[in-house]
This record gives sequence, C-alpha cells and structure tokens, in this order.
Amino acid sequence: SMGMHFQEISKNNTGRNSCGFWHMFRRMLPNEKDEVPAETIGSDNITSNEVGKKSKSKSSQRDLPTERKLPKGKTTKSELIEAAAAKESMSKEGMPGPSDCVACNAPKISIDRPPCIDNYDSSNVNRPSMRELIGLKKTNENEAAMKGRTESCSTTLTLKSIDRTTGTFGWITGVLLRCILGILGATLFLRMSWLGGQAGLLLGMCVILLSFVVAILTAISMSAIATNGEVKGGGCYYLISRSLGPEFGGSIGLIFYVANTVNASMNCVGLAEAAVFVLKGYGWKLIDGDINDVRIYAFAVCLLLQCIIFIGTQFESKTQILLLVSLTLAIATNIVGTFLPPSTYQAERGITGYSWATTYANLLPDFRNGQTFITVFGVYFPAMTGIMAGASMSGDLKDPSTSIPRGTILAIVITTCVYAIAMVLTTITVVRDATGVSLPQFSDVTGRFIPPKCATTFTCPYGIANDYQIMLLQGAFTPLVIMGIFASTLSSASGCLIGAPRVFQALCGDGIYPYLEFFGKGHGSHNEPYRAYVVTFIIASVMIFIGDLNVISIIITNFFLAAFAITNFACFDATQANSPGFRPGFRFYNKWLSLFGSVLCISMMFMLSWVTALITFGIFVLLFIYIRTNKSDINWGSSTQANSYRNALMGLLKLSQIEEHVKKNSIEKVE
Repeated sequence: SMGMHFQEISKNNTGRNSCGFWHMFRRMLPNEKDEVPAETIGSDNITSNEVGKKSKSKSSQRDLPTERKLPKGKTTKSELIEAAAAKESMSKEGMPGPSDCVACNAPKISIDRPPCIDNYDSSNVNRPSMRELIGLKKTNENEAAMKGRTESCSTTLTLKSIDRTTGTFGWITGVLLRCILGILGATLFLRMSWLGGQAGLLLGMCVILLSFVVAILTAISMSAIATNGEVKGGGCYYLISRSLGPEFGGSIGLIFYVANTVNASMNCVGLAEAAVFVLKGYGWKLIDGDINDVRIYAFAVCLLLQCIIFIGTQFESKTQILLLVSLTLAIATNIVGTFLPPSTYQAERGITGYSWATTYANLLPDFRNGQTFITVFGVYFPAMTGIMAGASMSGDLKDPSTSIPRGTILAIVITTCVYAIAMVLTTITVVRDATGVSLPQFSDVTGRFIPPKCATTFTCPYGIANDYQIMLLQGAFTPLVIMGIFASTLSSASGCLIGAPRVFQALCGDGIYPYLEFFGKGHGSHNEPYRAYVVTFIIASVMIFIGDLNVISIIITNFFLAAFAITNFACFDATQANSPGFRPGFRFYNKWLSLFGSVLCISMMFMLSWVTALITFGIFVLLFIYIRTNKSDINWGSSTQANSYRNALMGLLKLSQIEEHVKKNSIEKVE
C-alpha cells in the first residue's frame, strides 16, 4: 500500500517532510475531561502505549515543542472525533492516514507541497516525479490515490523547450560587419574634408569625440537591455517597448523607423552626388548636371537596392562582404595617396601633401555660410546612427544577447578611428581655399599659407572648405576610391532598407497600431517583411527628391537623437526601479551614465534646431497619447509599472512608522 512506501521513506529520511503528520497526533493527545477507553479508537487500534513507543523512536530524539504522555489506554472523546474526521478527509485526497506514519513525531512539519526544484534549475535534465521515486505502479488503486494531486515536477516542459526562431547570423556577420558598413557611409568620403575645413582640426576632433560619446553611451544602454532577456525582431523598438512599455516603444519605434528610412535616402543621395561629379568631368549630364541629376540617380540606386533586398537577405549578406572589401581598399588607397607628391592638377586644387604650414592654417575653425559647431555636428552625426544596424537584425541573430553588445561596441570604436584618421589626413594635407588655376601660395618670411583673393568672398571652387570630392582627388588610384564611395553608400543604404522594414514589421505585428497590422505579416521561412519593404521604398523615394545631403542630415539627426535619448532613459529607468526582473548579463553599465546620455541627446536636439526638436517631441507625445488611450490588450510588464509598485511600497513602509492621529485620517462625508 501507499502507506508502507511512506513508512520506508520516513525511516530513511529521519526528521524530513516525507511523512509529517505531527499536528494530527497532537490533536489526539488527551485532556482531563471526557476520557474513554483506547479500544474504541476503531480499526487503527492506536493505544497510548503505541504512541508512547513511537515517540521514543530514532526519528523523535530531537527536542519536541511539547511532549505529553498519554494515560495508559485512555484518550478523549472529542479528540477521537477530530481524528476520525481527519482520517476520512485524507483518504478522500489519497493521502496516507495517521496509522501509516512512522516518523510522525517530527516537530513543526507542514503538509504543503514543496516547490518544484526544476523551477530553480536551468538544466535540461528530465527529473522523476514523486510517483516514480516511490515506485508506484499505474494501478487503478494508485491512480485513484494520486487523483487530484500534481506531480512533483513536469517531465516534459523544460526551459530549453521554449519555441523560438533560430537565427542565421553570428555576431561578426550579423552585427559587426553590418554596423561598420552602416556607419561608414556617404559622410566618410563626401563630408569629412568639409568638416575639417569648417571646424578646423581641433574642433573637428571635438565633433567626432562628441558623437562617439553619444554613440558609446547609447550602445552601452542598449547592450544592458539586450542582455536582460530574450531579444526578438524589431531592434531598438523591441528593446524599448519591453522595457518602458508599449507607449514609449510604439511612439519612438515609429520615429526610429522613419529615421532609418530617411537615412537610406541620404546615402542614395550621397552616391548620386559622387556619380554626378564623376560624370560631369567627362561632360556627361542627364538634365542640368546638378540637383535634378542627383535626384534621378538616387532614385535609380534606391530602386536597384530594393530589388536586391527582395531576392533575400542571404544574397544581400554575401554582397556585404564584397562591399566591405571594396571599402577597405578605397580607404587604404586614400591613405597611400597622402604620402605621394601631388601632381600639378592636384596642387591647383589645394593638395599640398604633409605640411606644417597647411596644418597650422587649418588648426582653428573658419565657419562659413552660416555654419556653426552645432550645424557641423548635425551633418556628421548621422554617420554614427548605423550603430543600430545590428540591433535591427535581432530577429535573425543566433544569439542576440551576446552578439549585439560585442559587435556594436567594437564597430563604434573601429569606425570612429577611421573617421578621425580621414579628417586628420585631409586637414593636414589640403588647404581650405584654392582657385583650381594657380598653386597655393606660402609666405617666404613666416612660411604660412596665403589665402587667394576668392577666399575673402568665399567663392573659391576648391579646397576642403568648398569641394566635397577632395578625397576622390587625393587617392592614389581614383577608380578604387570611386568604388569605395559606391560601396560605403550602398552598404549603408541597404542596411537601412533592410533594418527599417523589420522594425516596422515588429511594430505592426504587436498590434499597437490596429490599422497597421496588415504590414506586420511576414512571408517565407525567414519571415521576410515584403509589405513593409514597399512602404519603406515609397517613403525613401519621397525623401530622395529633397536632393540636398546636408538638409536631409539635419532632418534625421533629430529623429535619431530622440531614439537614442529614449534608449538611454529606458536603461536608467529600469535600473532605478530596482526590479528583480532587470539583471543584465552585460555588467559594464551605469544608470547615471545612461541618464547623462539621455540628457546629452535631448540637449543636442534643441541646440541643433529647437523647432525641429519641438516637432519631434510633438509627434512623440501625440503617438504616446494615442497608444495610451487605445487601450490595446498588451501586458509586457515595464519599468514604469515597477516604479509605481516600488513607490507605493515605500509609501506604505513610511506610513507604518507614523503614529496615529485624527488629522491623518480621511473623513468621508455622510449624507
């Protein structure tokens, strides 16, 4: 019988919970009233002598809380009635009765079921149930006894059996390369020389370092959130929505999606600018050889990239390797070209080679045409927005929690060094202003650079302050540099055209915006967002017709700064809540650094353009209110809810220390 099994367990496990019915026998202890003979106990035939013998067993050698000896052969009538009722209830539940217990005098033993040990074990081992441990066979009698009771632990569900989509990319191909190619975009070859000409060598380095600080703080906060749990598709949107809630995630997710789409437009325009410049040298133009040609070429590039992406991300990932090789060769060619003596053609356009006079002339800023430190920062900063390229592919990564921090931070360090080297090399080898006709002039007395007459009116066509294609002229082998420009712009544009639709797909698939659920459906084994591809292409095509790289840069800078600010704030808020659910695997983060990063991003938004910043925040607030009032059936849990619970708990703890007083009690008006 089951009772015999429990007797064996109790003998081998002295003092444990295996058969604890001590409190049942406490009820059977007699009092001085209403005594009856022990023979009337019933079928169990438990006498006071037997109870006394059992109390002297090995399992009862501990100090019991109370130990009362029974009068021989006597017990109370009331206790007999209670014992009979207890036995009947236990038999209905399939539990052993008091007579089946041997180690029944263990002190303070509860009959509550112990917690399942598998809840605290992350292993994948199937553990036996209580039925299997005690060796019960599946008979009708035993099945009836175990009816209504749960197994000690499930033998089928384990932590590793959770259904999840297996990614295809590792941290190098999925995050590192995508971030590098996303960061090294049109800005590298088309705006770094201009940045040095406007801000000078010193302030130019400050612009790069400021962007690096914003990017690295955001990457650290993003890494902390990404390593706190399972990360699915959606990148920045998924991280924020599961941390701060659907209101914040849905609002900033839509802004982040638009920013990535416009970033793709910017890189297409950058490639078109380079193409128009090269073709103009051969006297070939479509319409006017200027902005209209840029628009046509940019649209054609965007259409070509979208067709490639429709083939599949696997094909696109193979082209990424080719683009990276081309980009590396172009950078190496440009560095080698700075060591070669300039030709007459190059010298007439301001290239002097390494020169202390050129370095001194370009050391300090010389802002022109209304440019300032902030506007130059606004033109450069979109280059660093590629740090989210890896996170946007989170649904296609094998291990997002490890890949995102490692690949993103390493990519930021590498690309910042590349940008800094490019800016320094052009600043110390090319003068600010050149006529394209005469060679640069230097003083015979001081050795300093003498600006040409056109520099006073800012009408010189060449020099790093005026010509965007200086790096194209400076390379050792021009075709390789052209190939590098195409590779950098194509890689950044394709990264945005791939990542942005996935953010939009995740946003629509979560049902935050009910009317956009149509675009959340994926197709194929890789859940390709073809519908989101179409929407992204339409938005990118509209923005392409602006045709000016600097104007597009200013627009998307505010959007990306807003997304970075919310990402940093999400990490700060989750840490501040002290929730046990926020325990990131990435330990190199600090809540105050995250808060500083959030404040820095917001400050830069208003310094760059307070009008654009207000418009961005206005859009964010409207989306926030819409999601809040929509009352969608979503319960992801958030740090804001954790903060509410924490504040309420702290308030109750403070109230418990306050003495009672009539002034602190609320009085309801009775009508």
